[in-house]
This record gives sequence, C-alpha cells and structure tokens, in this order.
Amino acid sequence: QVQLVESGGGLVQAGGSLRLSCAASARYTMAWFRQAPGKERDFVVGINWSGTSITAADSVKGRFTVSRDNAKNTVYLQMNSLKPEDTAVYYCGARGGGSIYSSPIQYPYWGQGTQVTVSS
Repeated sequence: QVQLVESGGGLVQAGGSLRLSCAASARYTMAWFRQAPGKERDFVVGINWSGTSITAADSVKGRFTVSRDNAKNTVYLQMNSLKPEDTAVYYCGARGGGSIYSSPIQYPYWGQGTQVTVSS
C-alpha cells in the first residue's frame, strides 16, 4: 500500500520561507500540487524518481526548489520569497514511471495535504 506523509506547512509572512516534506513508502516520481479554496488543484513542481529531471510551474520558478533524498524516499519543497497568492493546501502526489505530468489525474497516490498560509 502506497503511503505519502506530508509535513512542514504553517503560517508565514510574505517574503518568508517554508520547507515541506513528503515521505513515501517507496521510490516514485513525485509532484507537488496546491489547491486554494474554490479552485482547482494546480501543479507546482515535479521531480522524477531518480532526481535527474525537474519541472516547475512558471509562477514558482526562481522561488521554489524541489529535491529528494532517495535513501529516505522523501521529497522536499523549499519555498522562498513567499507571496499571499501562494496560500493553499499543498499536496504531494506520486506515480510510477519516470515522467512528470502537470495534471493531477496522472498521479494515483496522494498525501493528506498541508496548509500553507502567507500573510501580507
């Protein structure tokens, strides 16, 4: 059974930083998505199972960094220069294979989500 456990959300002021973690039960291609109230789940950044390929949404390029520790089957999302519009529930998704997709439909496994709130 695939398990994804997220941690690291919280409240931060604009311009601040947070780091999210997603621990998986095995090695998968992983992606972070976020969902604000009343909106769709949007792609943030993805990293393939080996860590050799990364794809990020334009809105977070230069501010967010994804990395992984395969010894721990854990993916990290370092978020810097946070803005109020980054406020959302952040979810990690996992899939088999090495391709990164921006559609949440492509990820059969999901974490429980963690709230990130950025105050102005």
